[in-house]
Amino acid sequence: MNPPASLPFPCEVCILAGGLSTRMKRDKSRLRLDQRTMLGHIRAAAKQLNLPVRVIRRDLKPRCGPLGGVYTALKTTRTETVLFLACDMPFVSTALLQRILGNFRPGQSALFVREGGRVGFPFLLRRAALPIVINQLAQAESSLQKLAKVLEAKTIQVPRTMSVELFNINTPADWEKARQRVAESRS
Repeated sequence: MNPPASLPFPCEVCILAGGLSTRMKRDKSRLRLDQRTMLGHIRAAAKQLNLPVRVIRRDLKPRCGPLGGVYTALKTTRTETVLFLACDMPFVSTALLQRILGNFRPGQSALFVREGGRVGFPFLLRRAALPIVINQLAQAESSLQKLAKVLEAKTIQVPRTMSVELFNINTPADWEKARQRVAESRS
């Protein structure tokens, strides 16, 4: 997979891995799916972009859902833009990430992937969105849906052929489905 063409904006990738994994009852990022951990899968896809990659394991604002990780990344980034990934989405491909990066335009504050009428990971935010994230946290509003709405984010629909890449593993049942998917792909 080729890296994205020279981006017109400085960007880094932040993989959020600081969640509590309460439904899974164990650290999802460390679960092994085939030869790699879930975090290892998403990190490998991100590294192919030839952008700096960071893993956010400790949120500066804990117990705020993904918004705590978003806050941490935006507060500590040295780049203008951050591509956010979740450690519990091991099927995301570099091709999908390139598509997202390629759809981000100057002047946009945010770009979210939309599927099934909802926005979510992966998504891009400019560092300038930090005050809005801080405001949401102050209001105890940790919803990515609300963040996208307040930012008037552009959204892109993932092609049907890529929608399986957005599979999110939160429960033991999800984990079993993911393991079955990997086993079927090997046969």
